[in-house]
Amino acid sequence: MILGRSIAALLMLSASAVAAQTCVPEAYTVQAGDTVFTIAETRYGDPEKWTLIYYANEAALQQSVFQVAPGDVLKLPCAPGTEAADATPLRRDDAELKLLTGGNFAPFTDQDWPGQGMITEIVNAAMEATPAPVTYSITWEDDWSEHLFPDLAEKKYDMGFPWYKPDCAATPDNERCASFHFSDPLVDILVLLFVREGDGFTYESDADVVGKRLCRPKGYFTHDLDRPGREWISKGLIDLVQADSPQACFTALMAGDVDAVTVNVFLGAQTIEEMGLRGQAVPLDKPIATEGLHVIISKTHWRGTTFLYRFNAGLAALKESDRYSQIVSRHLGVFWDQIKTQ
Repeated sequence: MILGRSIAALLMLSASAVAAQTCVPEAYTVQAGDTVFTIAETRYGDPEKWTLIYYANEAALQQSVFQVAPGDVLKLPCAPGTEAADATPLRRDDAELKLLTGGNFAPFTDQDWPGQGMITEIVNAAMEATPAPVTYSITWEDDWSEHLFPDLAEKKYDMGFPWYKPDCAATPDNERCASFHFSDPLVDILVLLFVREGDGFTYESDADVVGKRLCRPKGYFTHDLDRPGREWISKGLIDLVQADSPQACFTALMAGDVDAVTVNVFLGAQTIEEMGLRGQAVPLDKPIATEGLHVIISKTHWRGTTFLYRFNAGLAALKESDRYSQIVSRHLGVFWDQIKTQ
């Protein structure tokens, strides 16, 4: 269990080691015996910086984060430096185009985070890359329950971010699907199973989860656990425990009351470190889901499809550039560095 044995490495990723320098991303052909850890050590001098490789090669590495084969070609981005967040020349408080977000969602959106978060920086950069860029404002409202209804549904704001997208093809009547357009994913987040070290739980296919007790915090989405072909909840194939908090889920795990905790990689790593469980609670290699974070726009907005087209065009242009990977790498570095020093 490579990832399980490497949770310490996961938690120690740091962005503070080197100053910004000129660098050209490299196309690397995987050799026999390579892993993302050995490649990271060769490229960055530090095997703990595997996440830089993952987020630069999501399409290839989504299904099994650490499985690479000889002959695979990976993009190796530049190491994160100490450069400041990008400037935002188009952001103006009095702009006609109004965006809405909220805090307490580090490393993605938080006013106290460098650059106000990874997703905020991606949105800023995508807005600059849109056809015929326009000025825009970003309003912060930390009460997320107000964002969709009424604020965005009633068009008090033009666009909101970041939001998970349900499986709208399978559940078109879902309130979020019925009411909002979704942009292309800003970034994809891995959802993992965290288990007790050495308990023998493996996850190679969905059949391995049948009959297990899984904990996910109350109020978190569950659509990934009940999608077509995986009706774990509706068919009673798992015992889903919805504890009051991530900490309560990990407490239940260590007490043996559940078999696994299922949360995203960032929340899991942060909670493990906060609770002093490093080496005791570990993630399994294979993600159970990959969930995108999106910009959303009301379907009743008279310019909604225009805004959506322009933003997606800017996001696509951004992802084709080195700037996207630089933003993601920088924020990954800050996150893991803060985890290490807590």
